[in-house]
Amino acid sequence: MIYLGCLFNFQHDMMNKMTNNKESRQETEKKEERFSSLEMLRDRGLKDINRVLAVRVNGELCDLSCSIEGKEVLEPVYAESQEGLEILRHSASHVMAMAVKELFPGVKVTIGPAIENGFYYDFDYERPFREEDLPKIEEKMHEIVKADYPFTRKEVTSREAIDFFLSEGEPYKVELIEDLGAERVSLYSQGSFTDLCRGPHISSSGKIKAFKLTKVAGAYWRGDEKRPMLSRIYGVAFHDQKALKEHLKRLEEAKRRDHVRLGAQLDLFSTHEEIGAGMIVWHPKGGILRHVLEEFEIREHLKRGYEIVKGPQILKTELWKRSGHFENYRENMYFTEIDQQSYGIKPMNCLSHMMIYNSALRSYRDLPKRYFELGLVHRHERSGVLHGLLRVREFTQDDAHIICTPEQLDQEIKGVLDFVKDMMAVFGFEYDLEISTRPEKSIGSDEDWERATRALIKAMEENRLPYRINEGDGAFYGPKIDVKLKDALERKWQCATIQCDFTLPDRFNLAYIDRDGQKHRPAMIHRVILGALERFIGILIEHYAGAFPTWLAPVQAILLTVTDRNIPYGEILRGHLKDAEIRVEADFRNEKLSLKVREAQLQKIPYMLIIGDRECQEEGLTPRLRSGKNLSFMKEKEFILHIQEEIRQRREGL
Repeated sequence: MIYLGCLFNFQHDMMNKMTNNKESRQETEKKEERFSSLEMLRDRGLKDINRVLAVRVNGELCDLSCSIEGKEVLEPVYAESQEGLEILRHSASHVMAMAVKELFPGVKVTIGPAIENGFYYDFDYERPFREEDLPKIEEKMHEIVKADYPFTRKEVTSREAIDFFLSEGEPYKVELIEDLGAERVSLYSQGSFTDLCRGPHISSSGKIKAFKLTKVAGAYWRGDEKRPMLSRIYGVAFHDQKALKEHLKRLEEAKRRDHVRLGAQLDLFSTHEEIGAGMIVWHPKGGILRHVLEEFEIREHLKRGYEIVKGPQILKTELWKRSGHFENYRENMYFTEIDQQSYGIKPMNCLSHMMIYNSALRSYRDLPKRYFELGLVHRHERSGVLHGLLRVREFTQDDAHIICTPEQLDQEIKGVLDFVKDMMAVFGFEYDLEISTRPEKSIGSDEDWERATRALIKAMEENRLPYRINEGDGAFYGPKIDVKLKDALERKWQCATIQCDFTLPDRFNLAYIDRDGQKHRPAMIHRVILGALERFIGILIEHYAGAFPTWLAPVQAILLTVTDRNIPYGEILRGHLKDAEIRVEADFRNEKLSLKVREAQLQKIPYMLIIGDRECQEEGLTPRLRSGKNLSFMKEKEFILHIQEEIRQRREGL
């Protein structure tokens, strides 16, 4: 009986254990029933799965290998999409870093992000990398792509990551981890290479189908001139070879349009190490181009009710402290001392304009006040970012400040937007708009920032203008509308900006007497239309490939004689054209006409005016366009009317 009872109890216990184990296993299996996002996309019958590089899981970008439960909202990220291209390019930068490490023992890696159309990676090596290194690196990258190494993600503690990179001799990675201050970080590996990275990445190196390394440059570690100078290698990557070839073709076209090369060819400007980096020397033709642009701007501003003003180049440092520039913008400024008094060389024109406003008591009837200045300013740009006309240390802004009542603010912002629209039409630019909001480093109350941001948004929406929000990129004193114009190669450039400001009027005690007889605080709009004239001219050179429209061209026409006996009439004609305010040159050399025409074409002169025996006898000329097209014989007055009408129409954007 005892035996049977023990046996029964044993069997009962075993059955209970088996049941419990089964339930436990079911519970565990239920908990562990997770899938990769790629498996889920396949299960859901997604077509073109090979084109998918990553996935959005409940709105968050993830690798295709990320583990999910199966209930999440999944959105595929395709290779040709903007997000897909960014992931592809970031992965290509990791492949490039792996190739460099294998080829150049002892090299130290830093950071390698995706950028517009491509990627780069910065390296610290015993010597700077050179253009001739690129084919070898590119060949090694192709080997890594062919090997199709999987990208694997691993989360570790920061301490583990630091120990790993110390063992690898990678001090820059250690510094990045220490600055992050996070408990855990993620590492990505492919083949022999492991990098600190948030991801996401493509599933394997074989997904990189089309790439090319384009150039090398120098870059300071973390943009600090006091830190080591690194070698930066740039590359481009696309989802297929066709897109890559199209992009490389655009790069070749960009080289052809390069404003530095054309600036020398057209004798517009130069830079000189003896003078200093970022300082432009304008030659006669460049000076004429600037003059035409400035004269045009002055006329357009006067038409719209602006008043021309001018402030000094240097102002006492105390004033810059009052405005907040000293605290928030000091690293971009130059300072000097006179009679033991510190002065700041102006990087902006707003302080003088506020002083003009405060020079008299203003009524609401006086507003708005629109002060315009072609203001010469100086800003300290790091030497590594200086480039031709596009990034300089001394430049002229078409700067204006509109001081108005809060009720007038909406109409004034709309007026500036209309001004931008009119001016961009003259030059043939399309553009996009974005609103940049409060940056971390800023002044003013939350209430003032909210009022200013609402005013910009309201103006955009009432004008039915599409825009995007650019978080945290406003000026330190107020939010702004940035105008990103698109040139002939679809490249985007920021020029015009419209900034709304309640903070500086408060700091400088700007006031007006309202209808109630009381003092009230006005609002202020900081705005530029073309922006820095140097930068805008650089953009124009590349946009037009140096072939400026006739109204802008430094030389609008050139007289070309066939023989020496045509020179006397050529001299008379030159005088008449100058009297008609046409910018004309003459080539009366005893050279072949074909040579003269060729040289004039290289100078991108709109009209070549041929003068032979017939032209002398009939007092006319035969125009030839720089495109090579020949026009019919014209009488002198007929040509003058023709070119004047062309100039009028183009200058008015017709």
